[in-house]
Amino acid sequence: MKITWLGHSAFRIETGSSVLLIDPFLAAFNGDAAQATRGTTHIALTHGHDDHVGDTVSIAKANNATVIAVYELAVYLQNKGAPAAEYANTGGTITTPDFDVTFVRADHSSSTTGSNGDTIYLGNPCGLVVTTREGKTIYHMGDTDIFSDMALIAEIHKPDIGIVPIGDRFTMGPKVAALACTKFFDFSVILPAHYKTFPLLVQSPDSFIEALGPQGNKVNALASGESITV
Repeated sequence: MKITWLGHSAFRIETGSSVLLIDPFLAAFNGDAAQATRGTTHIALTHGHDDHVGDTVSIAKANNATVIAVYELAVYLQNKGAPAAEYANTGGTITTPDFDVTFVRADHSSSTTGSNGDTIYLGNPCGLVVTTREGKTIYHMGDTDIFSDMALIAEIHKPDIGIVPIGDRFTMGPKVAALACTKFFDFSVILPAHYKTFPLLVQSPDSFIEALGPQGNKVNALASGESITV
């Protein structure tokens, strides 16, 4: 399985014959966006904020990809032109030939702004647990604070790879994100996300790695466009 960071919270996951994009906001991607999204079969979204939905509709149209999202967000994106969608909500699982996506709790919000300036509610924010047929499980936490039910996510899903927001202001900061990893999970690989995109966010993973202590060696702070194979 190959995982590529496309900047911010956006990741490309290649597993089996599928290409899954998570939260494809590509404004922070340093590269050819068309190449990075080519072959996309599915797009899974944690929530409806613009810096996560990003380029979902155009990518889905270009690749005839299926959007996987909470019901309200999936319907909204179909109305915007997404060609196909799988609806879900917290606790539910969408099954595909190469992977399953389970929606789990996240402590955040989910909305966008309409053309008239009104806030459009887009359902619950979620984390995503991606269980592949290759035997690896990824937990993309989405945008969230720490919460004690992370212990249940660890017990039920036993994720190997953690995609963890560390940027502060809108999510956990580095120290709390490190506590979430060490208190609740036994990740073999930790990928920091949702940092350095905007000036308001933490600009470096260094304090996160330091706060992890002995587990800091599990962190792979990818450059935008960089990949790992797990």
